[in-house]
Amino acid sequence: MSKIALVDDDRNILTSVAITLEAEGFEVETYNDGQAALDAFNKKLPDMAVLDIKMPRMDGMDLLQRLRQKTSMPVIFLTSKDDEIDEVLGLRMGADDYVKKPFSQRLLVERIRALLRRQDAIGGEVVPETEETKVMERGNLRMDPLRHAVAWKGLDVSLTVTEFLLLQALAQRPGFVKSRDQLMDVAYDDQVYVDDRTIDSHIKRLRKKMRSVDPEFSAIETLYGIGYRYNEE
Repeated sequence: MSKIALVDDDRNILTSVAITLEAEGFEVETYNDGQAALDAFNKKLPDMAVLDIKMPRMDGMDLLQRLRQKTSMPVIFLTSKDDEIDEVLGLRMGADDYVKKPFSQRLLVERIRALLRRQDAIGGEVVPETEETKVMERGNLRMDPLRHAVAWKGLDVSLTVTEFLLLQALAQRPGFVKSRDQLMDVAYDDQVYVDDRTIDSHIKRLRKKMRSVDPEFSAIETLYGIGYRYNEE
C-alpha cells in the first residue's frame, strides 16, 4: 500500500481528497502547512507528496526545495487556475507534475498512479531485463534504471522519475530526434495531458542538474520547432 502525503491549508480539500485516495487503496497522511509536513518527512518519507503551493508557515516551493536536497520521490503540485508562473517554477525546482485547481479528483488519482507505476518500474527489485531496465552507458553517461542511478563522468546526479525517463529516452538512441509528443508519451500516461512547456521545463531542469557536476555538459541538443536529441560525447 503506497503512502501519499497531502499538504494543503484548505481542510476541505484535505478531507475530500483523502477520502478519495483511501477508497482507492492508498494510505494517506494530511498536513495543513509545509512546516508540519517537513517535520514529519524528516522522520519518515512517504512514497509521494501532493503539495499546495501557497500555504502558511512554509509554502510548497520552500518545502519542495528542502525535499529535493535529500530525496527524488515523486511530487505533484496543486496550482492556482491561472498561475502559469507557479507551474513553471515548480517544474524547474523538481516537481514531477502539476494539477490546476479546481481539479477532478479522478484526474489527480490517475496522475498519482502514473507516477507511482513509473517509480515502481525504475526501482523494482524483480524486473525482466529489457532495453529500458538494463544498465546503459553512452560516453560519459551511465544510467542504472533498477537502482534509479545516474552518473556523468563518474559523478552521481540525482534525478526525479520524470527527468530520469526523459534522459533515458533520449540517450537510448544517440543522434536521433525525439519530438515533444514522443517525450510526453514516455513521461506521461495517455490519459494525462501536458503541454510543450511542461516538457521544456523538465529538459531545462535536467540540463541544469547535469551541469551542476559538469558545467560543460551539452549532450542534450534542442532542435527548435522539432524536439530534442542526445549527442554522445
